Amino acid sequence: MAMGTHLFSIEGKTALVTGGSRGIGLMIARGYVEAGGRVYIASRKRDVCDRVAAELSAHGTCISVPADLSTEAGARQLATEIGRREPALHILVNNAGATWAAPLTEYPDSAWDKVLGLNLKGPFFLTRELLPLLERGARRGDPARVINIGSVDGLLVPRLETYAYAASKAGLHHLTRMLARALAPRGITVNAVAPGPFASKMMAETLTRFKDFILTTCPLGRIGEPEDMAGVAIYLASRAGAYLTGAVIPVDGGISTCV
Repeated sequence: MAMGTHLFSIEGKTALVTGGSRGIGLMIARGYVEAGGRVYIASRKRDVCDRVAAELSAHGTCISVPADLSTEAGARQLATEIGRREPALHILVNNAGATWAAPLTEYPDSAWDKVLGLNLKGPFFLTRELLPLLERGARRGDPARVINIGSVDGLLVPRLETYAYAASKAGLHHLTRMLARALAPRGITVNAVAPGPFASKMMAETLTRFKDFILTTCPLGRIGEPEDMAGVAIYLASRAGAYLTGAVIPVDGGISTCV
């Protein structure tokens, strides 16, 4: 087989995308399904997760596995369910997340608990619980992949007062590097994507308030599109990305260069 025909292929690989029923997670899940992957999507709302999986199944294989990943027990339960259905896992996308904006003097303790629990502890616990399946999905020259969805807000100071969110994403970027070093001997790569502005529910307020500013200050002059996110996720999961680990890739139209 010629190199060009398989370099970016994920056909036949099994993936789990958390938060896969909307926003960036849905962009990645759709990209994987259309590229021939066997894709599980997890989200807290069962009805939404089931509906989106049914819609994506029109283009390939997509399976709903509702889960609450805000606790260690929830991560363990999801890992157990995937293990019941699959002998191995090739790709884990830790995308489920939450944000919270409030003035500094009013920022509540509950915001830190919710946001760090889902955005930072969640990827750690789920990755740990899925290690046996990921190790079984690794092959010589084709490691299993963990892809953490960070944020440009973990690289730059955001305009909104999302203290816990920005801190959690900066922490996730560094956790990515730590896990990359720890898991490389097990045949697992760990990388992060740091998205800039994409059309999603989480970005709705930012785009409402600052879209014109974003467009004028983004070097590429536009908001991210689904193909932009699917493209980097497919690269990281394919043979093309097999020698990359511990990286944080900004997918932000160049915004992170404007410091």
